[in-house]
Amino acid sequence: MAERKIDLKSIIKLDSEINKIQDLDLLLERILLEARKVVSADAGSIYVRQAVEENGVIVDRLQFRYPQNDTIQKTMPPGQKMIYSIFSMPINEKSIAGYCACTEKMVNVPDMYNIPADAPYSFNSTFDMITGYKTVSSLTFPLITADNRLLGVIQVLNKIDEQGKFIPFTQDDEFLLAHFAVNATIALERAYVTRAMILRMIKMAELRDPKETGAHVNRVAGYAVEIYDRWAANHKISQKEHESFRDMLKISSMLHDVGKVAISDTILKKPARFTPEEFQVMQHHTLYGAGLFEDLQSPIDLLAKDIALTHHENWDGSGYPGYVNPVNHVPDQTDEAGKPVGRKGEEIPFAGRIVAIADVFDALCSKRVYKEAWSEEEVLTEIRQLAGTKFDPELVDIFFDILPNIKQTQSLYPEP
Repeated sequence: MAERKIDLKSIIKLDSEINKIQDLDLLLERILLEARKVVSADAGSIYVRQAVEENGVIVDRLQFRYPQNDTIQKTMPPGQKMIYSIFSMPINEKSIAGYCACTEKMVNVPDMYNIPADAPYSFNSTFDMITGYKTVSSLTFPLITADNRLLGVIQVLNKIDEQGKFIPFTQDDEFLLAHFAVNATIALERAYVTRAMILRMIKMAELRDPKETGAHVNRVAGYAVEIYDRWAANHKISQKEHESFRDMLKISSMLHDVGKVAISDTILKKPARFTPEEFQVMQHHTLYGAGLFEDLQSPIDLLAKDIALTHHENWDGSGYPGYVNPVNHVPDQTDEAGKPVGRKGEEIPFAGRIVAIADVFDALCSKRVYKEAWSEEEVLTEIRQLAGTKFDPELVDIFFDILPNIKQTQSLYPEP
């Protein structure tokens, strides 16, 4: 009983920690990690409830996301993440996760290879056969809001005992995760509201610029976080600083082009390349975007301002808008010709340098009214060639180091 009280105190402390995370995806990752810690689980994953269209009908499915596996992770080089297949499943009783979602009840399976014959669900051992990792036990629980909405399902795998062996989860584990799920769901509801508000802003921009889609901004934000994660690992950034910055970066980078709402439709929706004069007008979207965050209310506002203003600056100083005041659009520094001096090198804010690569990569991979999507080989060659001129060369090296993660993020957010 004393051990349970200690664990409950830990869960209460976790409540304040997870409530600091504002981005939905990063929060889900953290919730899975903390759920595993609470019950000493070696691995786990989250299944997110999603509404999808099938044969003209909207149905709910569970999408497999955010797998974690300490045993497999230990075999990988430092800083490298697991690459996983993305799939979804129907919400029915045939799978353990589906059964949990259907019944909205916790499911505790002591031995995944000896599920009772009368159980409606079964275990798919394909992952075990591919990786050589043996799944022994599982504990699956639903994430349900106060108004009885199912957000998804968390599944933790292989409880570890003091000797490092995989054992079944206990009734105490069920009790602890039930309490943890309540706190986690409250944090998730808040994160869903934050994500919805941001996507509404993006939708507003999309009404003006068809290129500025929700899928595009999610991909750019995902790439940016992947690049930062590896940079942080390389530079041995503390866990606290790492988690705080990646959360702000994920949200802020989604708003990188929100200033396009202030650009004329004549230019913004032109079905061809811009003239030099039109391009000069288009460049002002960086100033308009930064201006939206001028009344700083939080660190996220400051980061969003930096990204909106500087994600088109170039490492060699040839980008735009340069040293221009985003409020009155008056240059703060000019050259001999009276033109704004461009930021270069580390004068460009770190987040702006990251999003620059992420945005260009996604733009080159995407079809536009004035161009076809480039081939992967063409895109990667272009990114590599622009290192040291357009892009921070260190970040380009990181981009190529984590290319599998970049491609996985790309597949997570396809265009509708």
